[in-house]
Amino acid sequence: MTHGQRTGPRPGLRERKKQRTRDALLRAALELFTTQGYERTTVDEIVEAVDVSQRTFFRYFASKEETTFAVQEMIESRFIDELRRRPAAEAPLEAMRQAMMSAWAGIGETLSEVVSIDLYIRMYQMVESTPDLFAAHLQRGVAMENQVVELIAEREGLDVRTDPRPRVAVAAFSSVIRVTGQLWGRSPDPSVESLRGLTQEYLDHLVPALASDWRRGEVA
Repeated sequence: MTHGQRTGPRPGLRERKKQRTRDALLRAALELFTTQGYERTTVDEIVEAVDVSQRTFFRYFASKEETTFAVQEMIESRFIDELRRRPAAEAPLEAMRQAMMSAWAGIGETLSEVVSIDLYIRMYQMVESTPDLFAAHLQRGVAMENQVVELIAEREGLDVRTDPRPRVAVAAFSSVIRVTGQLWGRSPDPSVESLRGLTQEYLDHLVPALASDWRRGEVA
């Protein structure tokens, strides 16, 4: 289980205090990153904002970069958990679609406990405009896609070394998720419901878009 996941029974007082400290460090880091710049922000400034030591910071995060992607990791972990729970009879694209919808259905409240939607959008925009972070974001995306490919191949009983279908399906799905994330980041409605609706709309068009004759408007 990753640091960002919040599942299972309610934790004890000690664990809740630790989670509050981690959340406070995360919020402080993202606020500083998005207001004064990622490169200009130091760990000293982050811990000063929360009134804790550097040692405490590194107890929760290995680096500044890890704080940048902590919220995204929480969302991705929820998606992976949901995908593992999807019925075996579902087709791969449908399983990924339902897993993503289920993940977003349950993530809104959890996300709001950690950061505001506004801060999350600003963080997303900062990553896209910061070369080093964007490169790290792309690397994380590749690692995430590989994990999903392995899950889909396992579900379907396929060998990814000889069967390209899991990689093709995951590549198409991931591209839609990236596009909807970018569109949502520029949307006048920065809500989780808006992101879910936009994601669902675009995923609904995925199969028809790939299987139709665009000039005739007919499904092949």
